[in-house]
Amino acid sequence: MRFDLDQVETAVAYKLLAATVMPRPIAWVVTKGGEGINAAPYSFFNVMGSAPPTVAIGLLRDPDRGFKDTAQNILDTGEFVINLVPERLVEQMNTTAINAPRGTDELALAGLKTLPSQYIAPPRIARSPVAFECRSMSNVVTDPQQTVVIGQVLAVHIEDKFILDVDKAYIDTPKLDLVARSYGSEYVRSQDTFSLERPFWTDVKAP
Repeated sequence: MRFDLDQVETAVAYKLLAATVMPRPIAWVVTKGGEGINAAPYSFFNVMGSAPPTVAIGLLRDPDRGFKDTAQNILDTGEFVINLVPERLVEQMNTTAINAPRGTDELALAGLKTLPSQYIAPPRIARSPVAFECRSMSNVVTDPQQTVVIGQVLAVHIEDKFILDVDKAYIDTPKLDLVARSYGSEYVRSQDTFSLERPFWTDVKAP
């Protein structure tokens, strides 16, 4: 069956994309604005390149409430920290997704402490094993209700116990125990993996 997305409601398009594009990494974003610190998880997120190191986050605007504080702070200040989510922090992450009134400190609500960033004003979540300090490079407005933020990663904080070799940047990725979004309200773990060797053209024999 084919779905022509210019002929369906926005909610239907969202369901089709969210139900099929999975797993999606979670950007647990911390920002700082005029009303203080805010945090919220975003699953329309991924890394986009390494020269320069860039990430992209899709910000969706509620038709009635507008952008959440976290999203609005990104657009206003251009500064944000992306924290990655280990399984041990999923309950706290879920707490910060609450539809709280404007100005609410979701990190305080979730009982989470922060550490200062090196280059930007927003802090990072102390218990997150990986955090990216980011500054916006450009905002792509694809609709009044939707903006894609492309940010440059200025610094990566990784908890020492997960670093295998500093010089070679070897990370013990399985032990990070990160989670991702799946369809609906489901999440997936990152422990079920398998390996494939990438083919090289020089090894392919002519028929």
